[in-house]
Amino acid sequence: MNFLSVVKRKGLLPLYVFILPGLVLILLFNYIPMLGMQIAFRDYSFSGGIWGSTWVGLQNFKEFTASSDFWRATGNTFLLTMLRLLFIFPTTIIAALMINEVRAIKFKRFVQSFSYLPHFISWIVVVGFLDAFLSIDGGGANSLLHSLGLQPIAFMGSETWFRPIFILSSMWKEIGWGTILYLAAITSINPVFYEAAVMDGAGRFAQMRYITLPSIVPIISIVLILTVPSLLSVGIDQIYAMINPANIGVAEVIDTYVLRLGIGQAQYSQTTAIGLVMSVMSMILLILSNWISKRIGGDGIW
Repeated sequence: MNFLSVVKRKGLLPLYVFILPGLVLILLFNYIPMLGMQIAFRDYSFSGGIWGSTWVGLQNFKEFTASSDFWRATGNTFLLTMLRLLFIFPTTIIAALMINEVRAIKFKRFVQSFSYLPHFISWIVVVGFLDAFLSIDGGGANSLLHSLGLQPIAFMGSETWFRPIFILSSMWKEIGWGTILYLAAITSINPVFYEAAVMDGAGRFAQMRYITLPSIVPIISIVLILTVPSLLSVGIDQIYAMINPANIGVAEVIDTYVLRLGIGQAQYSQTTAIGLVMSVMSMILLILSNWISKRIGGDGIW
């Protein structure tokens, strides 16, 4: 009995027809473009096209790995992502626990809605506000320093201040949105556990520590698994808006390096090679993080 006859007999044909447009879109925009990955192994030119360009093997990989700019961008990428993972990831969990402890329903909803709003503001707008506030000429921060008798600081053009500004602005913009999954998981906890804890004399902090937090560990594990592959991608939307010639030494990451190399210098073959390596490494990190999560007793995504 072939596949089509089984589908017809079980009445599954309408369901397969329903998912057919999605499969076509995935084929057109995800799988067919993968043919373009061969640019990484060619000396690509517009005149020759993908198939007509000269095959150079691993030459493009050797060239970008020999570049000091690439390794600087790679180091900045890992450092900035680790800082986000170290500060923002646990802070999001703490924020979700704190919001959950608010007992006034109206105030709780207000806090939730207010904390979500920054997520919908474009990074261009956010960095525009930062430029205005931290400006060395009339900015609010430097006006305060001047009133205290201190020298003004070029915050947005300083390598020293770039990383603190990057982390704090990321935290302000995304921490509220990141609590959604955790708050949803908290609402699924059986209230009987809290009632039993109250009867045993457990306070609010003890309930949070021994009931709420352990109950959302599976969600924390899944979010962490999905976060680890992003170690190679900090987010070009924020970095590109903040980077400038004065702070490029600590601000340039792989995404901005690829943009500068590909669009600015038309090195399409090298940028494709970098993208291919980063994709493979992201896949390895995803598999590794999923394996580690299962080994330590958490949940995996497969």
